[in-house]
Order: sequence, then structure tokens, then C-alpha cells
Amino acid sequence: MKFTKVALIGAGAVGAYFIYGFTSLKDLSFCVVAEGERAERLRKEGVVINEKTYYPEIKSPQEAKGADLILVCTKYNGLQSTLDMIETMTEEHTTVISLLNGIDSEEVIAERIGEEHLLYSVMKISSERRNGKIHFVPETTIGVSIGEKGNPEPTERVLAFAELMKRAGLKCIIEKDILLKQWEKYSMNIIYNLPQAVLGVGFGAYYDSQNLAAIRDRMFEEVCQVAKAEGISLTQQGDWRNVCSPQARFSTLQDLDAGRHTEIEMLAGTLIRLAKKHHLEVPFCEYTYYAIKALEEKADGIIA
Repeated sequence: MKFTKVALIGAGAVGAYFIYGFTSLKDLSFCVVAEGERAERLRKEGVVINEKTYYPEIKSPQEAKGADLILVCTKYNGLQSTLDMIETMTEEHTTVISLLNGIDSEEVIAERIGEEHLLYSVMKISSERRNGKIHFVPETTIGVSIGEKGNPEPTERVLAFAELMKRAGLKCIIEKDILLKQWEKYSMNIIYNLPQAVLGVGFGAYYDSQNLAAIRDRMFEEVCQVAKAEGISLTQQGDWRNVCSPQARFSTLQDLDAGRHTEIEMLAGTLIRLAKKHHLEVPFCEYTYYAIKALEEKADGIIA
């Protein structure tokens, strides 16, 4: 098995990683899928990644129909608007990978095209969009973890994706328990992205303030109890102080800094919905959810 026709939806901070790698492969048919004004802008301006401008081929969903592999790299709040695109492009042999880093995007896509098309993943990249340009450090980027839901053994399509990533000079880790890895990343996003976004502080504040650390730890306890109810056993989080710079501002705070809406629904919103399903209380997560929604309203000018 070999992926020779790859279509990417979403040319932002995550999609840029694949544009950076896949455009170098001359034997790969690679395109970014877009329509209307967005498609024209991408054709005209390209995508600036680490100060280099890339001009990937831009195709409509109809033109990309029958892709071997579809990579979904949109923001969570844009996922619903991509489902028609994904359905149009998907044929019997098509594999779809969602790089949204939540715990339910695969289910949302599977409801439209069928679970058999989905390969599960976790994306780990520290990237930032500044003035329309995307920056990340290839050498320190962890990359994509990949695996089959409920199957610890690497299947043919897992190996095919890993080989494609290797040829492109991109990083890929094959996981035995991809659902656990998704929950681990999801939990880190909740406990580090969200409290810092409410307070507007850098990552180092988690280790400088016992109060912020207490909020983080209580939110982790809430994630763990919901995960357990979903059949996932999370272990105690480690010490992350040497992983990121003390000044690091993660994606949720970056969005608020830029006046954009966040992915709070993918993070706290999903946890609250799952907690209600299992009749669990997640008060710290609920407060954080409403606080960030209010900050979005402030950015929109709804409240002063």
C-alpha cells in the first residue's frame, strides 16, 4: 500500500507542517483543498512558513475526489463546514486522518463517511502564526503519532503513512494505544492551554504560582475521572517545566491575543458534555469554559 494522492484541508499552523514536508516530494500528488476567495488567496499569496513562501497546488473538492489520503487540519469550529468537502473527496479506498487534537473529531467525520475510513492520530507541534506567517522549529517538532483505534499492531495503512512521512522528512510515531495518546494530549491542552488563557500569563506561571498550579491540578483530576468513565486510564502528569519556554503562550491564548475565537468547544466543551453523560461534576472545567466564552465576547465587542 502506498499513498500517492494526498489532499490537505486547512493550511494553518498544523497544515503548514505537511505543506513544508510534502511539497518536496516530486512523486507525490499533493494539494490543498479550498474554494472561493480562500482558494484565490492561497494561489496568489501562498503560505509563508519559516520565512519561505510555499505555493502548493490548490484544488476544489471535486478536483481532489478520489484522494488516497485526506488530512484534516482545520480549526475545530470549522470542522462542520468541511464535512461536505470530505464526503465529496472520499472513495472506497480513501483514508482520512484528523489532526484536530481533540477526542471526538474522528467520530464527527465518521458519522458522515463511515468509521472504516478513519486513521487516528495525535499532532504535536509548537507553531505560531504572526502577521499571517507561520513559524515552527522542525528540529524540535515531535510530529504525528498514528495508530488504529483498538488495534495495537501497525496495519498496512499505518505503515504506509509512516513511510510517506519519513520520505518527506517529517516525524511520525506509531502508537499501540492511540486513544490513550489522544486523551493524554487532550488533557495537557485542557490543563495548560485553558487556565493560562483566562489569566493571560506565560507557561512558567504554572511553576511560579501555587494558585495556578492548584487550578491545573484540579482540572487534571476532572479530566481523569471523565476519562476513566470512558474506559481510559490516565496517569499522573509529569513535570513539563523544561519542555516549553516560560514565556510560551499556547494556542488558546494566542487566539485570544489575536481577537479570534478559540477551540474551547473542542476542549472544555467536549469534557463537559461527556461529564454530563456520565453524571459527573467538573466545576473547574465549567468555570474555565464560561470564562473563555466571555473573553471571546469581550473580543467581539459584545461586552466591555
